[in-house]
Amino acid sequence: MRLDKYLKVSRLIKRRTVANEACDAGRVLINGKVAKASADVKVSDIIEIGFGTRTVKVEVVSIEETAKKDEAKEMYRYL
Repeated sequence: MRLDKYLKVSRLIKRRTVANEACDAGRVLINGKVAKASADVKVSDIIEIGFGTRTVKVEVVSIEETAKKDEAKEMYRYL
């Protein structure tokens, strides 16, 4: 699955366009490397997202095409 779509479906970032902009700005890393919005996300990847001064680090647990709000939290695990 594309990185921008994963961030939206998992609700780590609310909108796909915002996820695209974060990737273009270099604020999203997969396994320690700067990632483009079109990067492929796989189970057990480590995603880091920079939100201003705060950084969120999560591990991909599952990949779903769609998810309800309460199911979205089960797609990743905070590190």
